Amino acid sequence: MDSSSSSCAADPANLQATQALHIAWAGMVALAVAMGIGRFAFTPLLPMMLHDGVVDIAAGSWLATANYFGYLVGALLFMSLPWLGRRLGPMPGHALLVRGGLVATVLLTAGLVLPWPLLWPTLRFGAGVASALVFLGTTNWCMGRLMELGQPALGGLIFCGPGVGIVLTGLSASAMVAAGWTAAAGWAVFAVLAVGMSAVVWATFQRRAGAAAPQTATAQAVVTPGPMAQRSLLALAYGLAGFGYIITATFLPVIARAALPQGSLWPDLFWPLFGAGVALGAWLSTRISGARDRRVLLGLAYLVQASAIVLGLVWPGRSGFALGSLLLGLPFTAITFFALYEARRQWPAAGASFTGLLTALYGLGQIAGPPLVAWLLTQAASPAQGFNWALGLAALGLVVGASLYGVMRWRWADY
Repeated sequence: MDSSSSSCAADPANLQATQALHIAWAGMVALAVAMGIGRFAFTPLLPMMLHDGVVDIAAGSWLATANYFGYLVGALLFMSLPWLGRRLGPMPGHALLVRGGLVATVLLTAGLVLPWPLLWPTLRFGAGVASALVFLGTTNWCMGRLMELGQPALGGLIFCGPGVGIVLTGLSASAMVAAGWTAAAGWAVFAVLAVGMSAVVWATFQRRAGAAAPQTATAQAVVTPGPMAQRSLLALAYGLAGFGYIITATFLPVIARAALPQGSLWPDLFWPLFGAGVALGAWLSTRISGARDRRVLLGLAYLVQASAIVLGLVWPGRSGFALGSLLLGLPFTAITFFALYEARRQWPAAGASFTGLLTALYGLGQIAGPPLVAWLLTQAASPAQGFNWALGLAALGLVVGASLYGVMRWRWADY
């Protein structure tokens, strides 16, 4: 009798744990599609596009910028859609954004198969908008559901998604290069991959209201927001993270291919290594105690990325690029995880609007990177020198961002 009662009592808890894991996995897959394919598939395919002669470095830089500008617009759009929450409720509205963004990612990725270069900037811009909406919609919807189910710690699994997508697209691109495929064929493969992954999680993102929303609002109402100056520094520092990583993340295969002997297979493996670091770092971030000061963790994460960039400058060989790629990816989504956590702590009443603002500033940082590279390449004596200048500025931006977190920790040590 007692054993049976205990078993029955445990069933609801087991069911909730299973549901929470299912939601976290769905969030991971959604981000793998929107970020790993919609945003970052361009990086491993850029060398193929250069080889096919359909773009040059300058045109590739502007295609990347169009995507990052779209990401900024998507973040601003997310902030300016209060009607979606009023009509459907915040969580159902977020689920609708995720579904719409996944469909858009598939269509916009497939559109790059078409041999119409004049259309490509528009398609990359649209993919950026979709990726921002899916990212913000997924994180808000999944985290809300996980809080309902009492499993918020599983949120870190969601942020493994971009790394998983990067590994998939990177390894696929390596196989395509070895087989002599064109970049157009690569875009077609990634569109099909996006269809399959989106179909797997489609039913999970349902338009249902969240039962825990009123409790969350009540809990937030009694939390004192952080000083405005500290929130401003957080936003600025997070924007510098976007600038700091984007140059390496966009041009890593191109830089490595130019630095290593012709015919080497290693340049095609550095991007998947970056993705593996992203996924590993996201998982490790969930192992860190919630009592740790996120400002300190963010500062350390920035310094790790800056060290990874410098490593590629001072050790431009196979081992240097491999270790640098892994270290660059390790704190990538951990930075987002920590920053959004800190944003909710510093300004809980703002809800999704402050996270949207942070994402918009991150997008501004990203936008500045590729045009800077294109300009420096015109000023440098060689492409290698231009890339070195750009990487040096990226590392400097991350060091400045880490310093801002240090100032925050020193000035508001007790907050």
